[in-house]
Amino acid sequence: MTDAESTDAENTGEDGSDRRWNGAELDLDAYLARIGHTGDRSPTEATLRALHRAHVLGIPFENLEIVLGRPVPLGLPALQDKIVRRARGGYCFEHARLFAAALERLGFGVGGLTSRVGMGSGRVRPATHALLRVETAGTADTGRVWICDVGFGGSPLEPVELADGARTSGSGWEFRLERTVTPLGATAKAREWVLHERRGAGDDWCDLHTFTLDPRYAIDWEVGSHYVSTHPRSPFVRRPIVQRTGPDVRQALYGTSWVTTARADGSRRVRELRPREVPEVLRDVFGIGLDAADAEALAGAVERLPADGGPIGVPAG
Repeated sequence: MTDAESTDAENTGEDGSDRRWNGAELDLDAYLARIGHTGDRSPTEATLRALHRAHVLGIPFENLEIVLGRPVPLGLPALQDKIVRRARGGYCFEHARLFAAALERLGFGVGGLTSRVGMGSGRVRPATHALLRVETAGTADTGRVWICDVGFGGSPLEPVELADGARTSGSGWEFRLERTVTPLGATAKAREWVLHERRGAGDDWCDLHTFTLDPRYAIDWEVGSHYVSTHPRSPFVRRPIVQRTGPDVRQALYGTSWVTTARADGSRRVRELRPREVPEVLRDVFGIGLDAADAEALAGAVERLPADGGPIGVPAG
């Protein structure tokens, strides 16, 4: 055993604490105030739906720490400081980690998962998206389990039941879960789940991401987060990516392109921003207020975006 492995072994809780989400450390009142939830706190299906919706509508998706050249810590104290106290957003690992802690604190059964983002490409990509498998207080009686995906950017507003063909259509954004079997050879098969989103008013569905039910823990997400926040092929090291979902409209920022998508008909409006406009749009449209130093640093980073779409830099630390 190496010194590093020995240290890891010492830090692994014999009581299974390394498999949990540190919900007891969460300032639950502050988190619920952040997302605007004032309703019931019992671990029921209705509460889960309300919390999921409030989180998705209340906290934006963003990778600005990477753009600013900083690491992305996933520890609960750091997430509470950034997302709850300073009213920032985060990317999938941050969202899922914080939501898992809140659900665990409230008495839900919570398990971590990872998925492969496809976005209709048909390509096999690394499993670097974090989501949750959640059981309510009545799961033992009903057998119903839920997939909670609060950190995708264009996330479902409500959880999706873990059942083949299950759908959710909160405020008209419609998603469908499909169970698939992928041949791996002469006899081996992979049983996977695919989350689809309806595009437009017809029957056109886009496969967003694919996952299995193999459990993932906080330490697994640390590895995935390190990859997507530092690897030169990761889209998150190339440009700012910010999204916010509303009941009727979805706002997104890709580099300097501000995209507004209407729920009713799927129509899109694109506006190109000047680098110095980006912090203002982040504040007024996405609800992300940066201090003066970070706003100046972000505008400068956007001005220096490589024309070839290459990496903007590797975070320190």
